[in-house]
Amino acid sequence: MNNFTDLPLSSLLQRNVEKQGFTQPTPVQALAMPPALAGKDLVATAQTGSGKTLAFVLPIIQSLSQQPRAAGIGALVLSPTRELAIQTSAVFETMAAGSGLGAAVVVGGLDEAPQLKAIRKGARVLIATPGRLGDYLGRGLVNLSGVRILVLDEADRLLDMGFLPAIEKIMALLPAGRQTLFFSATIESSVRHLVARHVPNGVRVQVGSAAKPAEQVDLHLYEVEPDGKLPLLESMLGREEGPFLVFTRTKRGAERLARNLAVRGVNTAAIHGDRNQNQRNRALRGFQEGRYRVLVATDVAARGIHVDGISHVVNYDLPQVPEDFIHRVGRTGRAGAHGTAATFGTRSERADIARIESALAIRLIRCESSGAPCEIQQAAPRPQQRSWRTFGPSRRFGRREVRATV
Repeated sequence: MNNFTDLPLSSLLQRNVEKQGFTQPTPVQALAMPPALAGKDLVATAQTGSGKTLAFVLPIIQSLSQQPRAAGIGALVLSPTRELAIQTSAVFETMAAGSGLGAAVVVGGLDEAPQLKAIRKGARVLIATPGRLGDYLGRGLVNLSGVRILVLDEADRLLDMGFLPAIEKIMALLPAGRQTLFFSATIESSVRHLVARHVPNGVRVQVGSAAKPAEQVDLHLYEVEPDGKLPLLESMLGREEGPFLVFTRTKRGAERLARNLAVRGVNTAAIHGDRNQNQRNRALRGFQEGRYRVLVATDVAARGIHVDGISHVVNYDLPQVPEDFIHRVGRTGRAGAHGTAATFGTRSERADIARIESALAIRLIRCESSGAPCEIQQAAPRPQQRSWRTFGPSRRFGRREVRATV
């Protein structure tokens, strides 16, 4: 399939797709949508930012539009975070324009009255986080007996966040003959168990290596001590163009960095677990609309931010585990675009850097901590006795080390 026009979509959906400027599907869309549109169960793995949302939103709209008008929830999408659920709803509303299909978002951290009102008004699609949906089910506020399509979006993240018990309870209430669409960035042991139990005969689709960053993302590494991180980030902001998504390890660190950048004249917002949902929505919307050039986030946002055109991701602090590196970096270089991911590491974190590189089978390009443009150096090979883990000024590296592939 080379174009969206090759898909068996209704004329209304084709018009909505065209209005949004979509002509050629991404690889995961091209592979996942035909079986999904045919009503088959699906297990799709692809890197973050590959266009998975559209790959299940279009089949949902097409399927529900073809069914006789009915009351109640016809499709359920389970999302790991509030941000992802809200952004999925936005994609659905855009693509479903003119179809008469409505969606309700059920997430924590927001007033439940509008959510329940949307359900009672006849929403056919429910986009929910498992925790809040489980609460509604326990109080008898939602009926899932009419669900014909179930989507588990970012399934590995759902399990990472401890939602397995809630997911199992929810799935036990769904009709046995439903269609299940299972999307994930990785298929780890816990995910494989869920697939084997609930989607044993699903069509398998895998695009690229989900355990490595996308090839179009440049991976740069700067060795810098803690007091040099802010000046280095300022230098990068002054030299490079485009929006920056900056990750810190703690909520306090995110707040501190956002304040420091703001007093230096950089339009900055912060998003983390201590911010209420309205604050998080305003920060994300301002970042999307370009009112903030920098969004500082903890890993709560690693899979909850789907913003086109993020040119730079900065790991201001190292992630807790190598897998989080993938999800952070996946916020740039989306849908085939080029991106840059810079990681700040201290001398004491050299072993942590080495573990990330080993676990993900990647090699970060060592850059000058002065903030000068990161370029491959042409220095002579370094003496054999030097440790390969050293990543200070790049003149200490030979061509073999610096030219490692990513």
